Amino acid sequence: MKKVVAITGASSGMGLETTKLMADNNWIVYGGARHIAKIPTTSNIHSLKLDVTDTDSNQNFINTIISEQGHIDALINSAGYGELGPVEDIPIAAARQQFATNFFGAAELTKLVLPQMRKQQHGRIVNISSVGGDIYSPLGAYYHASKAALQQWSDTLDLEVQRFNIRSVVVQPSGTHSTWGPIARKKILQNTHGDPTYTDLVDLMTTTLADNARGMSATATDLAQIIFSATTDKHPHRRYFNTFHDRLTVFVARTLPNIFRRQIQRSIIKTKKQS
Repeated sequence: MKKVVAITGASSGMGLETTKLMADNNWIVYGGARHIAKIPTTSNIHSLKLDVTDTDSNQNFINTIISEQGHIDALINSAGYGELGPVEDIPIAAARQQFATNFFGAAELTKLVLPQMRKQQHGRIVNISSVGGDIYSPLGAYYHASKAALQQWSDTLDLEVQRFNIRSVVVQPSGTHSTWGPIARKKILQNTHGDPTYTDLVDLMTTTLADNARGMSATATDLAQIIFSATTDKHPHRRYFNTFHDRLTVFVARTLPNIFRRQIQRSIIKTKKQS
C-alpha cells in the first residue's frame, strides 16, 4: 500500500518541490493551494484547491483524501508568508490573517487528520516554521510571533500524540531562494504607506532582505530534501535544519539573547546614522 501525504502551500517554493520529491519516491501526494495551476498532475499527485484560513476548505481537503485513500500517513504544513511592517502600522486584521495562515491553518488541518492517524496507529505532522521562530528582527513582530507559536504548539502536540505512534516535528529553514523575500518587501511598503516614522527600519529591512536574497545558497529543492527526511525518518528529530549555520543561529538566539539583541541594535543605529 502506497503511503499518502497531504501538503499545503504546494503550488510554489519548498511546498511545490516537496510535492514533486514525495511523488518521485512513490508517495501518493495531495497538494493543496489557492492557485493549483502550478501543481503538476501525475499518477501520484492530486491537486486540490485549498485555503488554509477557511474551515470548509480545510475539511474538504482532508475528507477528500481519507475518502479516496482510506488513510493518511503524513501532513506537511507548508503554507505561510510574512506580514512585515511596524507593529504601529500593521492593521490588526492583517495580523489576524498572518496567524490564520501561519498558525491556525496548520492547527485546524492537524485536528482534522489526528482521528484517522490515531485509528491507524501512526502518522507524522511536519510543521514548516523558520529560524524566525527563534530569532527576530525589526518589522517582523507578527511573522516571528506566528512561527514561535507554531513551534511551541508543535512541541506540545508531540508530547500528547507520541503514545499513538504519531510525531509532530518542526523544520526551520533560513533564507531560501523563493518568492517569500519579494512578498515580504512588498508587505513592508504596503503597511508603512510612505510614513516617515520608521524610514530607518524600512531602509534597513528592505536592504537586508534584498542582500540576503542575493547571498542565499539554499534552494527550495534543498529544503524539500530536509522536509522529506522529517517526514520519513524512522526516529525523527524534534527540529530539522538545512545547514549548521541555521542551527547555530537558533542556538545563539536562544542561549545568548543579549548578544543577538545588541547586534540588531547596532545595525539599527548604523542605518539611522546613514539616513
